[in-house]
Amino acid sequence: MKPPTPTSYLLLAPLAIILLVFVLRPPSRASSDGLGALCARRAGFADVAVAPPAEASPSPSEPTQPEPDFSLLVGVLTMPSRRERRDIVRMAYALQPPAARARVDVRFVFCSVTDPVDAALLAVEARRHGDVVVLDCAENMNDGKTYAYLSSVPRLFASRPYDYVMKTDDDTYLRVAALAEELRGRPREDVYLGYGYAMGGQPMPFMHGMGYVVSWDVASWVAGADEILARNDTLGPEDLMVGKWLNLAGRGRNRYDLKPRMYDLSWDMDNFRPDTVAVHMLKDNRRWAAAFRYFNVTAGIEPSDLYHLP
Repeated sequence: MKPPTPTSYLLLAPLAIILLVFVLRPPSRASSDGLGALCARRAGFADVAVAPPAEASPSPSEPTQPEPDFSLLVGVLTMPSRRERRDIVRMAYALQPPAARARVDVRFVFCSVTDPVDAALLAVEARRHGDVVVLDCAENMNDGKTYAYLSSVPRLFASRPYDYVMKTDDDTYLRVAALAEELRGRPREDVYLGYGYAMGGQPMPFMHGMGYVVSWDVASWVAGADEILARNDTLGPEDLMVGKWLNLAGRGRNRYDLKPRMYDLSWDMDNFRPDTVAVHMLKDNRRWAAAFRYFNVTAGIEPSDLYHLP
């Protein structure tokens, strides 16, 4: 056989480079619609990162996971500056045991990010974690952010709706499996669940803003309820406003009060409960550490010569 010439090596070089590109960098998969971060430039939303690649299909030898009984979207309302808090909250959810036979997705919810530094750092978070949702609204707490969230969810996740939608805060420790068990036997429609308040003799006119759940149909109603905007009922304490919307419209009639399993942490941090669904007012790292110790989140750490922790 005639030995290859230098010219033939030059002709083969481009082909070799192309092969290396496809071997070392496989083609990207399509992003999942409704899982992970939402795709950029959805109607009514600012730019957000594309979701991480979908999980590969299980091999025939792997056991098939049973279909979930229901699904829950947990929207954690937060702000760009609270990066350390989000890291803590992400760990809090990642280290919990999964909810049995339930699909639970946790997303961090922002309004429009105008500061270029915040935008760059949040883009890194979105790329790394795939759990960022950016709403087209001015950042606020009681001036319409909750309305923007609830009214946008049905459109954003229309291709894969949830049975329930939750709004919660970034100073709330939610025990997902416990909440899932509370929801498992509940109706799938007209639900309003949380820490209920009773005022003026009316039972549970609204749920505490630490965290509450509505069924998908209630969120869909909010999305189309022009009367909320006509009354300017998006401004004011958000938990009171949500209760007002539902009360005036006769919505959320299946109401469930989870007190005392949902509660505010006391000043002395001595009122944790073993049957907790959610504990609120974790405003600093000391309180988060107390919660992690109480619920044995730190108990599973493996001994190592690389660290010595009390």
